[in-house]
Amino acid sequence: MMKLTRRTAQTTAALALLGTLVGSPALAQDKPKVALVMKSLANEFFRTMEDGAKAHQKANAGKYTLVTNGIKDETDTAAQIKMVEQMVAQKVNALVIAPADSKALVPVIKTAIDKGIVVVNIDNRLDAAALKEKNIQVPFVGPDNRAGAKLVGDFLAKSLKSGDKVGIIEGVSTTFNAQQRTLGFQDAMTAAGAQVVGVQSGQWEIDKGNTVAAGMMREHPDLKALLAGNDSMALGAIAAVKAAGKTGKVQVVGYDNIAAVKPMLADGRMLATADQFGAKQAVFGIETALKAIADKKSQSDMPAEIKTDVVLVTK
Repeated sequence: MMKLTRRTAQTTAALALLGTLVGSPALAQDKPKVALVMKSLANEFFRTMEDGAKAHQKANAGKYTLVTNGIKDETDTAAQIKMVEQMVAQKVNALVIAPADSKALVPVIKTAIDKGIVVVNIDNRLDAAALKEKNIQVPFVGPDNRAGAKLVGDFLAKSLKSGDKVGIIEGVSTTFNAQQRTLGFQDAMTAAGAQVVGVQSGQWEIDKGNTVAAGMMREHPDLKALLAGNDSMALGAIAAVKAAGKTGKVQVVGYDNIAAVKPMLADGRMLATADQFGAKQAVFGIETALKAIADKKSQSDMPAEIKTDVVLVTK
């Protein structure tokens, strides 16, 4: 009888201890799971962004888990929407997104928010009217693209004369950051008295940038400069300038400061670019999301915008 009582007491104590452990917040609460969804991982800028995010998670492994993904093609909006749907299905706690399209991603982001997922917007700003229509607020963490592009354009202007012809190679035209960079380039060219003879989309990609640059130089043999909305398109433009035998005669500027342009800045094939610290951009977004989760803030309680730095880079 005594043995049974002792065993019962031990069992009761063990169950009580187990109950304490299960009920303990440290064990019951899993680390937040953060999803980083980017644009094309063929673009060095987004690979750098992903590397920065992974390094941050490794250094903060006790605080959160990270899942990263990106589309193959800058314009494959449908694939990016599917990725967000997958993240929602996986019940992530936060979504940090660089949207491929400023409007088309808003409905699926609304779905994520409705499921209680904290959403933070990086790199390319979501369309304000589209967000208002869905009655959601998504904080934007990133640089002032227009100001950054103007820095680059102002530097180029030093080597231009009033009336000189220039062309702008724009990113994907439905994206806010492409539009803002074009406006920044135009601000600088207007101030310099240069003539913008065309704005055409190179869709953020090397090959398309190359095609647009070649076409602009054929149409305007006296073209003096090409202003590219990102460094990938600038790489395409530099190749087109070389193929046309105009190296040194047609200046090229870009935006992003990816590693591939460093030798071109050094030898003058590229005049300038802007660094918006790609490796840190996702990290800023992740930290914003983690803070909101820790502080139990709702989507509408988060700040509308958190500005990050952008600086001019030259030889």
